[in-house]
Amino acid sequence: MADIVFRNVTKRYGNTLAVDDASFTVNDNEFFCFFGPPLSGKSTILRLVLGLETPDTGEILIGGRPVNAMSPAERNVAMVFQNLALFPHMSALENVRFPLVERRVAEAEIKRRVTDVAAKLHIGHILHKPPGQLSGGERQRVAIARALVRDPNAYLMDDPISALDARLREETRVELKRIQRELGKTLIYVTHDQEEAMSVADRIAILEDGKIRQIGTPAEIYDRPASTYVARLLGSPMMNILRSARGDGGVEAAEGTIRIDDKTAPADAVEIGLRPEDIKVRPWADGGPGRPARVFEVEPLGGYTVVTLAAGQARLKALLRGQPDIRPDAMVAISCEPARVHYFEQSGGALAR
Repeated sequence: MADIVFRNVTKRYGNTLAVDDASFTVNDNEFFCFFGPPLSGKSTILRLVLGLETPDTGEILIGGRPVNAMSPAERNVAMVFQNLALFPHMSALENVRFPLVERRVAEAEIKRRVTDVAAKLHIGHILHKPPGQLSGGERQRVAIARALVRDPNAYLMDDPISALDARLREETRVELKRIQRELGKTLIYVTHDQEEAMSVADRIAILEDGKIRQIGTPAEIYDRPASTYVARLLGSPMMNILRSARGDGGVEAAEGTIRIDDKTAPADAVEIGLRPEDIKVRPWADGGPGRPARVFEVEPLGGYTVVTLAAGQARLKALLRGQPDIRPDAMVAISCEPARVHYFEQSGGALAR
């Protein structure tokens, strides 16, 4: 078992609170992702798990054992650092072999593991080269391979594929998910890319200034964000957050441009959230429940079109399928199904219906 548990863990660097009273459990064999903006505490949590940092307060357990007093070697977790940390004087093959050589693993077993992981990451043809002769993406895959050849309690990866181009990032994250399932190991993954977090994770922890704001599956967090902060982090374009007020039989926003016929709307809601893909746009000539909005900008993206709308003083984004016949400055009606509306209180917390 390699479940990882944080119990009220806090870590400071001088006056900076890097991790603030964090409590969570990463389950055995789970692909768990930490997601948040820079300086939100993601990498510090990895360093605490690895043992490179010691918590000021709280307890860390790996496989049910407290590890606060254990060295990194005793914890037996493998780490892929953001800066890769490859040995420049060694070939790629020697870099990948290094953890096994240090642990005096039998040569036949080393060869088997290296061959297996090189095939999975498509690096067999570059193993003879030193890191200085590899591209950024090749170095990234060698660093991942060096972690995968071990048999640790868990794998830790700090934004491991950021140096790859878009196509390779997509391929590599699919491979990482497949490899994690095959290995049956716990994997903790840090990223600032929402697409990566949504596509690979079994569960995601959303971080802000060292605090964990929400933990759940990608679908749970996307469909039921706990706050406006979380709601804005996931989704491209991001969720539209608008000031709202109670109206006749429902809710109004954007100076009456949006009217939601929802008698179940919470009475203490002060803002509504609308996902761009949930907004319906049609010509104003067809009529609508509110005042007309003006098309401000149209961005065709092939299978989808992003439309920026001027609704009163607000600007909001709608994501429409295909390439609809919409032109800038056209007057349109906008609406949203009541069931797809998110409600938030004054402090930004989500409200249940």
